[in-house]
Amino acid sequence: MSALEEIRAAFARRGAETYGEGVSQLEHALQCALCAERDGAGPALIAATLLHDIGHLIHDLPADIADQGIDAQHESLGSAWLSRHFGPDVTEPVRLHVAAKRYLATTERGYFDLLSPASVQSLQLQGGLMSTEERARFAAERFAEEAVKLRRWDDEGKVVGMTTPSLSHFERYLDASLRS
Repeated sequence: MSALEEIRAAFARRGAETYGEGVSQLEHALQCALCAERDGAGPALIAATLLHDIGHLIHDLPADIADQGIDAQHESLGSAWLSRHFGPDVTEPVRLHVAAKRYLATTERGYFDLLSPASVQSLQLQGGLMSTEERARFAAERFAEEAVKLRRWDDEGKVVGMTTPSLSHFERYLDASLRS
């Protein structure tokens, strides 16, 4: 199966599931990617934004795993899975998008207050606010800036009933970002 076929299959298998935000995994991915496209992101960052939660679609844990007090570590799982087909310009923002939430919640006044209840719940499971050392490590990451952008689109892409292009619209960014 090609990378695009695997991605389509993952969305077909679990894309209709919700995760406490009122939108499905697929709706969330499409909204986030549309935000990245709207803001002029490059193909790799649009691909990363579209696929940032792919880890939720490829594990066999229940959709309500956070309600059970368990962090599925979807960012690491997704990044590792994507690394079979994509380079670090896609995989690293995916790997870092949870750390970006923790970073912003720690460093940006008012950010925490804007998080949805589901994001607050997952933030606690993902380690909560960052220590001084964690903030410095995150800020030094090569793809920290891209991860913060992705995180902001992640926060924005939770609008119930929003109209977006289909998955096929964004496949050109996936194609452009595949490793040869």
